[in-house]
Amino acid sequence: MKLNLDALKHRDDWVRAGFKLPEFNIEQVRENTKMNPVWIHFGAGNIFRAFMANVQQNLLNAGKSDKGIVVVGGESIETIYQSHDNLTVLVTLKVDGTIEKTVIASIAESLVLDEKNDTNWSRLKEIFANPSLQMVSFTITEKGYKLKGVKDEYLSDVVEDLENGPQSPASYFGQVTALIYERYVHGGLPIALVSMDNMSHNGTRLHEAVSAFAESWAAKGLVDKGFKDYINNSESVSFPWSMIDKITPRPDPSVRKMLKDDGFEDVEDVITSKNSYVSPFVNAEESEYLIIEDIFPNGRPNLEEGGVIFTDRETVDKVEKMKVCTCLNPLHTTLAIFGCLLGYHKISKEMEDTDLKNLVEKIGYNEGFPVVVNPKIIDPKKFIDEVLQVRFPNPFMPDTPQRIATDTSQKLGIRFGETIKAYMARKDLNVTDLELIPLVFAGWCRYLMGIDDNGDKMELSSDPLLQEVVPCVADIALGDKGPFHDQLKPILSNANIFGVNLYEARLGEKVEEYFAELVSEKGAVRKMLRGINHE
Repeated sequence: MKLNLDALKHRDDWVRAGFKLPEFNIEQVRENTKMNPVWIHFGAGNIFRAFMANVQQNLLNAGKSDKGIVVVGGESIETIYQSHDNLTVLVTLKVDGTIEKTVIASIAESLVLDEKNDTNWSRLKEIFANPSLQMVSFTITEKGYKLKGVKDEYLSDVVEDLENGPQSPASYFGQVTALIYERYVHGGLPIALVSMDNMSHNGTRLHEAVSAFAESWAAKGLVDKGFKDYINNSESVSFPWSMIDKITPRPDPSVRKMLKDDGFEDVEDVITSKNSYVSPFVNAEESEYLIIEDIFPNGRPNLEEGGVIFTDRETVDKVEKMKVCTCLNPLHTTLAIFGCLLGYHKISKEMEDTDLKNLVEKIGYNEGFPVVVNPKIIDPKKFIDEVLQVRFPNPFMPDTPQRIATDTSQKLGIRFGETIKAYMARKDLNVTDLELIPLVFAGWCRYLMGIDDNGDKMELSSDPLLQEVVPCVADIALGDKGPFHDQLKPILSNANIFGVNLYEARLGEKVEEYFAELVSEKGAVRKMLRGINHE
Protein backbone atom coordinates (compact mmCIF):
# COMPACT_ATOMS: atom_id res chain seq x y z
CA MET A 1 0.00 0.00 0.00
CA LYS A 2 1.35 3.39 -1.07
CA LEU A 3 0.33 6.65 0.56
CA ASN A 4 -1.67 8.48 -2.12
CA LEU A 5 -5.28 9.13 -3.04
CA ASP A 6 -5.40 6.43 -5.72
CA ALA A 7 -4.24 3.74 -3.30
CA LEU A 8 -6.75 4.99 -0.73
CA LYS A 9 -9.58 4.04 -3.09
CA HIS A 10 -8.83 0.40 -2.26
CA ARG A 11 -10.28 0.82 1.23
CA ASP A 12 -10.64 -2.88 1.95
CA ASP A 13 -6.86 -3.37 1.72
CA TRP A 14 -6.26 -0.66 4.29
CA VAL A 15 -9.02 -1.84 6.61
CA ARG A 16 -7.73 -5.43 6.55
CA ALA A 17 -4.30 -4.09 7.50
CA GLY A 18 -5.82 -2.36 10.53
CA PHE A 19 -5.72 1.27 9.35
CA LYS A 20 -8.38 3.78 10.40
CA LEU A 21 -9.43 5.73 7.31
CA PRO A 22 -10.99 9.17 6.74
CA GLU A 23 -14.78 9.05 6.99
CA PHE A 24 -15.48 12.16 4.93
CA ASN A 25 -15.39 13.25 1.31
CA ILE A 26 -11.78 14.37 0.92
CA GLU A 27 -12.28 16.19 -2.38
CA GLN A 28 -15.29 18.11 -1.06
CA VAL A 29 -13.43 19.16 2.09
CA ARG A 30 -10.52 20.38 -0.03
CA GLU A 31 -12.83 22.39 -2.26
CA ASN A 32 -14.58 23.93 0.77
CA THR A 33 -11.24 24.88 2.26
CA LYS A 34 -9.96 26.39 -0.97
CA MET A 35 -13.00 28.66 -1.25
CA ASN A 36 -13.28 29.65 2.42
CA PRO A 37 -10.19 28.75 4.46
CA VAL A 38 -10.60 29.01 8.22
CA TRP A 39 -7.29 27.75 9.57
CA ILE A 40 -3.77 28.10 8.18
CA HIS A 41 -0.83 26.59 10.04
CA PHE A 42 2.89 27.47 9.77
CA GLY A 43 5.24 24.61 10.61
CA ALA A 44 4.73 21.30 8.81
CA GLY A 45 6.58 19.10 11.30
CA ASN A 46 5.66 16.06 13.33
CA ILE A 47 3.72 17.80 16.10
CA PHE A 48 1.40 19.34 13.52
CA ARG A 49 0.71 16.06 11.75
CA ALA A 50 0.33 14.07 14.97
CA PHE A 51 -1.78 16.58 16.91
CA MET A 52 -3.45 19.48 15.09
CA ALA A 53 -4.15 17.57 11.88
CA ASN A 54 -5.56 14.65 13.87
CA VAL A 55 -7.84 16.91 15.93
CA GLN A 56 -9.29 18.35 12.71
CA GLN A 57 -9.58 14.88 11.21
CA ASN A 58 -11.72 13.76 14.16
CA LEU A 59 -13.99 16.79 13.69
CA LEU A 60 -14.35 16.01 10.00
CA ASN A 61 -15.09 12.35 10.72
CA ALA A 62 -17.79 13.38 13.18
CA GLY A 63 -19.38 15.83 10.73
CA LYS A 64 -18.57 18.75 13.04
CA SER A 65 -16.54 20.56 10.38
CA ASP A 66 -16.45 20.63 6.59
CA LYS A 67 -13.04 22.26 6.14
CA GLY A 68 -9.45 21.13 6.51
CA ILE A 69 -6.22 22.92 7.34
CA VAL A 70 -3.86 24.76 5.00
CA VAL A 71 -0.28 24.01 6.07
CA VAL A 72 2.76 26.13 5.25
CA GLY A 73 6.31 24.86 5.47
CA GLY A 74 9.66 24.55 3.78
CA GLU A 75 11.27 21.76 1.86
CA SER A 76 9.22 19.02 3.54
CA ILE A 77 6.09 20.37 1.84
CA GLU A 78 7.28 18.99 -1.47
CA THR A 79 9.10 15.89 -0.23
CA ILE A 80 6.47 14.66 2.21
CA TYR A 81 3.15 16.42 1.66
CA GLN A 82 2.73 17.00 -2.05
CA SER A 83 4.40 13.75 -3.09
CA HIS A 84 1.79 11.91 -0.99
CA ASP A 85 -1.28 13.95 -2.01
CA ASN A 86 -1.19 15.79 1.35
CA LEU A 87 -1.90 12.55 3.21
CA THR A 88 0.03 11.30 6.21
CA VAL A 89 -0.11 8.32 8.52
CA LEU A 90 -0.29 8.80 12.28
CA VAL A 91 1.00 5.91 14.38
CA THR A 92 -0.14 6.21 17.97
CA LEU A 93 2.23 4.42 20.33
CA LYS A 94 0.41 2.71 23.18
CA VAL A 95 2.06 1.92 26.49
CA ASP A 96 1.10 -1.77 26.15
CA GLY A 97 3.40 -2.06 23.11
CA THR A 98 0.68 -1.93 20.44
CA ILE A 99 0.15 0.72 17.78
CA GLU A 100 -2.90 2.40 16.26
CA LYS A 101 -2.61 3.43 12.60
CA THR A 102 -4.61 6.32 11.12
CA VAL A 103 -4.53 7.80 7.62
CA ILE A 104 -4.83 11.58 8.09
CA ALA A 105 -6.52 13.52 5.28
CA SER A 106 -7.46 16.76 7.05
CA ILE A 107 -4.61 18.67 5.37
CA ALA A 108 -6.46 20.30 2.51
CA GLU A 109 -3.59 22.24 0.96
CA SER A 110 0.17 22.58 1.43
CA LEU A 111 2.24 25.60 0.48
CA VAL A 112 5.89 26.63 0.63
CA LEU A 113 6.70 29.88 2.43
CA ASP A 114 8.81 31.57 -0.21
CA GLU A 115 8.09 35.03 -1.55
CA LYS A 116 10.02 34.13 -4.70
CA ASN A 117 7.65 31.26 -5.44
CA ASP A 118 5.03 33.27 -7.34
CA THR A 119 2.33 30.58 -7.30
CA ASN A 120 2.58 29.79 -3.61
CA TRP A 121 3.04 33.42 -2.56
CA SER A 122 0.01 34.56 -4.54
CA ARG A 123 -2.08 31.81 -2.97
CA LEU A 124 -0.90 32.77 0.52
CA LYS A 125 -1.85 36.39 -0.08
CA GLU A 126 -5.24 35.24 -1.34
CA ILE A 127 -5.81 33.18 1.82
CA PHE A 128 -4.81 36.03 4.13
CA ALA A 129 -7.13 38.43 2.31
CA ASN A 130 -10.11 36.07 2.71
CA PRO A 131 -12.62 37.22 5.39
CA SER A 132 -13.28 33.56 6.30
CA LEU A 133 -9.79 33.07 7.80
CA GLN A 134 -10.02 32.88 11.58
CA MET A 135 -6.76 31.42 12.88
CA VAL A 136 -3.09 31.45 11.87
CA SER A 137 -1.18 28.98 14.05
CA PHE A 138 2.51 28.15 14.42
CA THR A 139 4.72 25.23 15.45
CA ILE A 140 8.12 26.42 14.24
CA THR A 141 10.16 25.62 17.42
CA GLU A 142 11.41 28.23 19.86
CA LYS A 143 14.42 29.21 17.76
CA GLY A 144 12.09 30.10 14.89
CA TYR A 145 11.01 33.25 16.73
CA LYS A 146 14.51 34.63 17.14
CA LEU A 147 15.25 37.72 15.10
CA LYS A 148 18.67 38.32 16.65
CA GLY A 149 21.91 36.35 16.79
CA VAL A 150 24.20 35.58 19.72
CA LYS A 151 25.53 39.14 19.82
CA ASP A 152 22.01 40.54 20.20
CA GLU A 153 22.11 41.97 16.69
CA TYR A 154 19.42 41.46 14.09
CA LEU A 155 20.13 38.67 11.62
CA SER A 156 21.13 39.87 8.16
CA ASP A 157 17.89 38.89 6.41
CA VAL A 158 15.90 40.52 9.21
CA VAL A 159 17.90 43.75 8.81
CA GLU A 160 17.13 43.81 5.11
CA ASP A 161 13.42 43.23 5.68
CA LEU A 162 13.19 45.88 8.41
CA GLU A 163 14.71 48.36 5.97
CA ASN A 164 12.91 47.35 2.78
CA GLY A 165 9.34 46.71 3.90
CA PRO A 166 6.81 44.05 2.90
CA GLN A 167 7.36 44.05 -0.86
CA SER A 168 10.00 41.29 -1.16
CA PRO A 169 10.68 39.89 2.33
CA ALA A 170 13.27 37.16 2.85
CA SER A 171 13.20 36.41 6.60
CA TYR A 172 10.59 34.10 8.09
CA PHE A 173 8.71 36.70 10.08
CA GLY A 174 9.27 39.35 7.46
CA GLN A 175 7.21 37.13 5.17
CA VAL A 176 4.61 36.35 7.83
CA THR A 177 4.19 40.04 8.67
CA ALA A 178 3.90 40.90 4.97
CA LEU A 179 1.02 38.41 4.72
CA ILE A 180 -0.67 39.98 7.72
CA TYR A 181 -0.27 43.36 6.05
CA GLU A 182 -2.09 41.90 3.04
CA ARG A 183 -5.01 41.22 5.38
CA TYR A 184 -4.78 44.75 6.75
CA VAL A 185 -4.97 46.39 3.32
CA HIS A 186 -8.04 44.29 2.51
CA GLY A 187 -10.15 46.05 5.10
CA GLY A 188 -8.27 45.51 8.35
CA LEU A 189 -9.90 42.10 8.73
CA PRO A 190 -9.55 40.58 12.24
CA ILE A 191 -7.42 37.47 12.85
CA ALA A 192 -5.91 35.40 15.67
CA LEU A 193 -2.21 34.51 15.50
CA VAL A 194 -1.67 31.51 17.76
CA SER A 195 1.74 30.17 18.69
CA MET A 196 1.41 26.50 19.64
CA ASP A 197 5.11 26.10 20.30
CA ASN A 198 6.33 24.65 23.57
CA MET A 199 7.69 27.77 25.24
CA SER A 200 6.60 30.11 28.00
CA HIS A 201 4.22 32.95 27.07
CA ASN A 202 4.46 31.96 23.42
CA GLY A 203 1.81 34.43 22.29
CA THR A 204 3.90 37.31 23.60
CA ARG A 205 6.97 35.98 21.77
CA LEU A 206 4.96 35.82 18.54
CA HIS A 207 3.66 39.35 19.03
CA GLU A 208 7.19 40.65 19.62
CA ALA A 209 8.41 39.09 16.37
CA VAL A 210 5.56 40.45 14.26
CA SER A 211 5.43 43.89 15.86
CA ALA A 212 9.17 44.41 15.32
CA PHE A 213 8.51 44.49 11.58
CA ALA A 214 5.21 46.37 11.80
CA GLU A 215 6.69 49.16 13.92
CA SER A 216 9.84 49.51 11.79
CA TRP A 217 7.85 49.59 8.55
CA ALA A 218 5.36 52.11 9.92
CA ALA A 219 8.13 54.35 11.28
CA LYS A 220 9.89 54.37 7.90
CA GLY A 221 6.68 55.02 5.98
CA LEU A 222 6.93 51.67 4.20
CA VAL A 223 3.37 50.73 5.22
CA ASP A 224 0.24 52.56 6.22
CA LYS A 225 0.79 53.98 9.72
CA GLY A 226 -2.43 52.32 10.87
CA PHE A 227 -0.81 48.89 10.45
CA LYS A 228 1.08 49.27 13.73
CA ASP A 229 -2.17 50.03 15.59
CA TYR A 230 -3.85 47.09 13.84
CA ILE A 231 -1.15 44.70 15.09
CA ASN A 232 -1.32 46.07 18.63
CA ASN A 233 -5.12 46.02 18.95
CA SER A 234 -6.33 42.64 20.25
CA GLU A 235 -9.77 43.30 18.78
CA SER A 236 -8.12 43.26 15.36
CA VAL A 237 -5.14 40.93 15.81
CA SER A 238 -4.85 38.72 18.87
CA PHE A 239 -1.87 36.72 20.10
CA PRO A 240 -3.28 34.11 22.49
CA TRP A 241 -1.03 32.18 24.84
CA SER A 242 -1.14 28.41 24.65
CA MET A 243 0.32 25.34 26.34
CA ILE A 244 1.00 22.22 24.30
CA ASP A 245 2.16 18.84 25.52
CA LYS A 246 2.65 15.81 23.29
CA ILE A 247 5.77 13.79 22.49
CA THR A 248 6.31 13.06 18.79
CA PRO A 249 9.71 11.37 18.61
CA ARG A 250 11.69 10.44 15.54
CA PRO A 251 10.14 7.28 13.99
CA ASP A 252 11.18 4.18 15.87
CA PRO A 253 12.65 1.22 13.88
CA SER A 254 10.21 -1.16 15.52
CA VAL A 255 7.34 0.96 14.22
CA ARG A 256 8.73 0.87 10.68
CA LYS A 257 8.83 -2.92 10.88
CA MET A 258 5.24 -3.14 12.11
CA LEU A 259 4.07 -0.91 9.25
CA LYS A 260 6.04 -2.92 6.69
CA ASP A 261 4.61 -6.16 8.05
CA ASP A 262 1.12 -4.69 7.58
CA GLY A 263 1.85 -3.93 3.92
CA PHE A 264 2.51 -0.19 4.18
CA GLU A 265 5.39 0.69 1.86
CA ASP A 266 6.20 4.37 2.54
CA VAL A 267 8.18 3.95 5.74
CA GLU A 268 11.64 5.34 4.93
CA ASP A 269 13.01 8.71 6.03
CA VAL A 270 13.73 11.41 3.51
CA ILE A 271 16.81 13.50 4.35
CA THR A 272 16.32 17.14 3.42
CA SER A 273 18.99 19.55 2.22
CA LYS A 274 19.15 20.88 5.78
CA ASN A 275 20.03 17.37 6.98
CA SER A 276 16.74 16.89 8.84
CA TYR A 277 14.82 13.64 8.72
CA VAL A 278 11.20 13.52 7.62
CA SER A 279 9.01 10.52 6.97
CA PRO A 280 5.61 9.92 5.32
CA PHE A 281 4.41 8.72 8.72
CA VAL A 282 4.71 10.21 12.18
CA ASN A 283 4.65 8.35 15.48
CA ALA A 284 3.48 9.87 18.73
CA GLU A 285 2.43 9.06 22.25
CA GLU A 286 -1.27 8.83 23.04
CA SER A 287 -1.37 11.59 25.68
CA GLU A 288 -1.89 15.13 24.44
CA TYR A 289 -2.85 18.53 25.82
CA LEU A 290 -3.49 21.82 24.05
CA ILE A 291 -4.76 24.72 26.13
CA ILE A 292 -5.40 28.03 24.31
CA GLU A 293 -6.32 31.48 25.56
CA ASP A 294 -9.75 32.22 24.13
CA ILE A 295 -9.17 35.50 22.25
CA PHE A 296 -10.33 35.16 18.63
CA PRO A 297 -11.57 38.41 17.08
CA ASN A 298 -12.92 36.69 13.94
CA GLY A 299 -14.35 33.63 15.65
CA ARG A 300 -12.50 30.33 15.77
CA PRO A 301 -12.63 26.69 14.71
CA ASN A 302 -14.65 24.46 17.09
CA LEU A 303 -11.55 22.64 18.30
CA GLU A 304 -12.98 22.22 21.79
CA GLU A 305 -15.08 19.42 20.30
CA GLY A 306 -11.80 17.70 19.44
CA GLY A 307 -10.35 17.93 22.95
CA VAL A 308 -8.63 21.33 22.83
CA ILE A 309 -9.33 23.44 25.91
CA PHE A 310 -10.06 27.16 25.57
CA THR A 311 -9.72 29.30 28.67
CA ASP A 312 -8.29 32.59 29.98
CA ARG A 313 -4.63 33.66 29.99
CA GLU A 314 -4.16 33.15 33.73
CA THR A 315 -5.29 29.53 33.46
CA VAL A 316 -3.00 28.85 30.48
CA ASP A 317 -0.13 30.20 32.56
CA LYS A 318 -1.08 27.96 35.50
CA VAL A 319 -1.23 24.85 33.30
CA GLU A 320 2.22 25.65 31.96
CA LYS A 321 3.64 26.17 35.45
CA MET A 322 2.08 22.89 36.62
CA LYS A 323 3.74 21.02 33.77
CA VAL A 324 7.09 22.82 33.57
CA CYS A 325 7.77 23.49 37.25
CA THR A 326 6.52 20.36 39.02
CA CYS A 327 4.64 17.60 37.21
CA LEU A 328 6.69 16.75 34.11
CA ASN A 329 9.77 18.73 33.10
CA PRO A 330 11.68 18.52 36.44
CA LEU A 331 11.21 14.75 36.41
CA HIS A 332 12.43 14.54 32.81
CA THR A 333 15.58 16.50 33.70
CA THR A 334 16.19 14.29 36.74
CA LEU A 335 16.05 11.18 34.56
CA ALA A 336 18.30 12.85 32.00
CA ILE A 337 21.09 13.64 34.48
CA PHE A 338 21.11 10.34 36.31
CA GLY A 339 20.34 8.32 33.18
CA CYS A 340 23.51 9.65 31.57
CA LEU A 341 25.56 8.88 34.66
CA LEU A 342 24.19 5.33 34.85
CA GLY A 343 24.60 4.58 31.14
CA TYR A 344 20.97 4.52 30.05
CA HIS A 345 19.93 5.38 26.50
CA LYS A 346 16.16 5.31 26.83
CA ILE A 347 13.89 7.10 29.30
CA SER A 348 11.46 4.15 29.35
CA LYS A 349 14.28 1.82 30.44
CA GLU A 350 15.09 4.16 33.31
CA MET A 351 11.53 3.76 34.54
CA GLU A 352 12.24 0.03 34.93
CA ASP A 353 15.05 0.93 37.34
CA THR A 354 13.57 0.90 40.85
CA ASP A 355 16.08 3.44 42.16
CA LEU A 356 15.38 6.00 39.41
CA LYS A 357 11.63 5.43 39.44
CA ASN A 358 11.61 5.97 43.19
CA LEU A 359 13.70 9.14 42.83
CA VAL A 360 11.38 10.88 40.35
CA GLU A 361 8.28 9.76 42.26
CA LYS A 362 9.60 11.30 45.47
CA ILE A 363 10.63 14.52 43.72
CA GLY A 364 7.24 14.81 42.05
CA TYR A 365 4.87 13.71 44.78
CA ASN A 366 6.79 14.68 47.93
CA GLU A 367 8.79 17.79 47.04
CA GLY A 368 7.06 19.33 44.04
CA PHE A 369 3.44 18.63 44.81
CA PRO A 370 3.17 20.79 47.97
CA VAL A 371 3.70 23.89 45.80
CA VAL A 372 2.05 22.70 42.59
CA VAL A 373 0.00 25.33 40.75
CA ASN A 374 -3.48 23.88 40.28
CA PRO A 375 -5.04 25.23 37.06
CA LYS A 376 -8.40 23.60 37.95
CA ILE A 377 -9.09 22.54 34.34
CA ILE A 378 -6.55 19.70 34.66
CA ASP A 379 -6.10 17.69 37.85
CA PRO A 380 -2.37 17.87 38.75
CA LYS A 381 -2.51 14.49 40.52
CA LYS A 382 -3.98 12.76 37.46
CA PHE A 383 -1.47 14.57 35.24
CA ILE A 384 1.60 13.47 37.19
CA ASP A 385 0.18 9.94 37.57
CA GLU A 386 -0.12 9.76 33.79
CA VAL A 387 3.44 11.07 33.36
CA LEU A 388 4.98 8.52 35.70
CA GLN A 389 2.74 5.53 35.02
CA VAL A 390 1.96 5.88 31.32
CA ARG A 391 4.11 8.38 29.46
CA PHE A 392 7.65 7.90 30.76
CA PRO A 393 7.42 4.06 30.85
CA ASN A 394 6.11 3.85 27.26
CA PRO A 395 8.53 1.43 25.52
CA PHE A 396 7.91 3.09 22.15
CA MET A 397 9.19 6.45 23.34
CA PRO A 398 12.77 6.52 22.01
CA ASP A 399 13.59 9.68 23.97
CA THR A 400 17.10 9.48 25.37
CA PRO A 401 18.49 11.00 28.57
CA GLN A 402 21.30 12.38 26.41
CA ARG A 403 18.81 14.42 24.32
CA ILE A 404 16.88 15.60 27.38
CA ALA A 405 20.18 16.64 29.01
CA THR A 406 20.76 19.20 26.25
CA ASP A 407 20.86 22.79 27.59
CA THR A 408 20.29 21.67 31.20
CA SER A 409 21.81 24.91 32.52
CA GLN A 410 19.00 26.79 30.80
CA LYS A 411 16.32 24.59 32.35
CA LEU A 412 17.20 24.21 36.04
CA GLY A 413 16.01 27.66 37.07
CA ILE A 414 12.49 27.10 35.78
CA ARG A 415 12.16 23.37 36.41
CA PHE A 416 13.43 23.48 40.00
CA GLY A 417 14.12 27.10 40.92
CA GLU A 418 10.44 28.02 40.97
CA THR A 419 9.76 25.25 43.50
CA ILE A 420 12.59 26.51 45.71
CA LYS A 421 11.22 30.06 45.53
CA ALA A 422 7.76 28.81 46.45
CA TYR A 423 9.16 26.99 49.51
CA MET A 424 11.00 30.14 50.55
CA ALA A 425 7.85 32.23 50.21
CA ARG A 426 5.57 29.89 52.16
CA LYS A 427 5.42 30.14 55.95
CA ASP A 428 4.15 26.58 56.26
CA LEU A 429 7.12 25.10 54.36
CA ASN A 430 10.85 24.99 55.07
CA VAL A 431 13.17 25.12 52.08
CA THR A 432 15.82 23.14 53.97
CA ASP A 433 13.42 20.19 54.06
CA LEU A 434 14.15 19.70 50.36
CA GLU A 435 16.44 16.70 50.04
CA LEU A 436 16.14 15.37 46.51
CA ILE A 437 16.08 18.56 44.45
CA PRO A 438 19.52 19.44 45.90
CA LEU A 439 20.58 15.91 44.97
CA VAL A 440 19.63 16.62 41.35
CA PHE A 441 21.84 19.73 41.42
CA ALA A 442 24.70 17.68 42.86
CA GLY A 443 24.06 15.07 40.19
CA TRP A 444 24.34 17.74 37.51
CA CYS A 445 27.67 18.94 38.92
CA ARG A 446 28.81 15.30 38.96
CA TYR A 447 27.59 14.95 35.35
CA LEU A 448 29.72 17.96 34.34
CA MET A 449 32.84 15.93 35.11
CA GLY A 450 32.15 13.91 31.95
CA ILE A 451 32.72 10.61 33.77
CA ASP A 452 29.97 8.07 34.28
CA ASP A 453 29.35 6.03 37.43
CA ASN A 454 31.67 3.28 36.20
CA GLY A 455 34.50 5.77 35.85
CA ASP A 456 34.39 5.78 32.05
CA LYS A 457 34.54 8.90 29.87
CA MET A 458 31.08 10.25 29.01
CA GLU A 459 30.20 12.74 26.29
CA LEU A 460 28.29 15.77 27.54
CA SER A 461 25.22 16.99 25.70
CA SER A 462 25.44 20.48 24.19
CA ASP A 463 24.85 23.35 26.57
CA PRO A 464 25.74 27.05 26.18
CA LEU A 465 27.31 27.19 29.67
CA LEU A 466 29.60 24.17 29.41
CA GLN A 467 32.68 26.35 28.84
CA GLU A 468 31.84 28.27 32.01
CA VAL A 469 30.91 25.46 34.39
CA VAL A 470 32.95 22.44 33.28
CA PRO A 471 36.31 24.03 34.27
CA CYS A 472 35.02 24.34 37.85
CA VAL A 473 35.01 20.55 38.24
CA ALA A 474 37.70 19.68 35.69
CA ASP A 475 40.38 18.94 38.32
CA ILE A 476 38.16 16.71 40.45
CA ALA A 477 38.61 12.95 40.04
CA LEU A 478 36.66 10.00 41.39
CA GLY A 479 37.95 9.14 44.82
CA ASP A 480 38.89 12.72 45.71
CA LYS A 481 37.84 13.85 49.16
CA GLY A 482 36.10 17.14 49.82
CA PRO A 483 35.36 19.74 50.74
CA PHE A 484 34.67 21.05 47.25
CA HIS A 485 33.33 24.46 48.24
CA ASP A 486 35.83 26.49 46.22
CA GLN A 487 35.18 24.49 43.07
CA LEU A 488 31.38 24.45 43.34
CA LYS A 489 30.72 27.96 44.65
CA PRO A 490 30.89 29.67 41.22
CA ILE A 491 28.22 27.26 39.97
CA LEU A 492 25.93 27.02 43.01
CA SER A 493 25.90 30.77 43.67
CA ASN A 494 24.82 31.54 40.11
CA ALA A 495 21.17 32.61 40.29
CA ASN A 496 21.01 32.69 36.49
CA ILE A 497 21.36 28.90 36.52
CA PHE A 498 19.17 27.89 39.46
CA GLY A 499 16.80 30.84 39.72
CA VAL A 500 18.29 31.57 43.15
CA ASN A 501 21.70 31.70 44.78
CA LEU A 502 21.66 28.26 46.41
CA TYR A 503 23.72 29.47 49.37
CA GLU A 504 21.27 32.26 50.07
CA ALA A 505 18.51 29.66 49.80
CA ARG A 506 20.38 27.59 52.44
CA LEU A 507 20.81 24.67 50.05
CA GLY A 508 24.34 25.19 48.74
CA GLU A 509 26.08 23.31 51.55
CA LYS A 510 23.71 20.37 51.13
CA VAL A 511 24.54 20.19 47.42
CA GLU A 512 28.25 20.22 48.25
CA GLU A 513 27.80 17.32 50.71
CA TYR A 514 25.88 15.26 48.15
CA PHE A 515 28.48 15.98 45.49
CA ALA A 516 31.26 14.77 47.78
CA GLU A 517 29.44 11.47 48.19
CA LEU A 518 28.79 11.16 44.45
CA VAL A 519 32.52 11.50 43.61
CA SER A 520 33.79 9.37 46.49
CA GLU A 521 34.24 6.21 44.40
CA LYS A 522 33.13 4.32 41.33
CA GLY A 523 29.51 3.28 41.75
CA ALA A 524 28.82 6.10 44.22
CA VAL A 525 25.87 7.40 42.19
CA ARG A 526 24.12 4.03 42.27
CA LYS A 527 24.99 3.57 45.92
CA MET A 528 23.45 6.90 46.86
CA LEU A 529 20.28 6.33 44.86
CA ARG A 530 19.89 2.91 46.39
CA GLY A 531 20.26 4.44 49.83
CA ILE A 532 17.45 6.87 49.08
CA ASN A 533 15.31 3.99 47.85
CA HIS A 534 15.57 2.30 51.23
CA GLU A 535 14.84 5.36 53.34
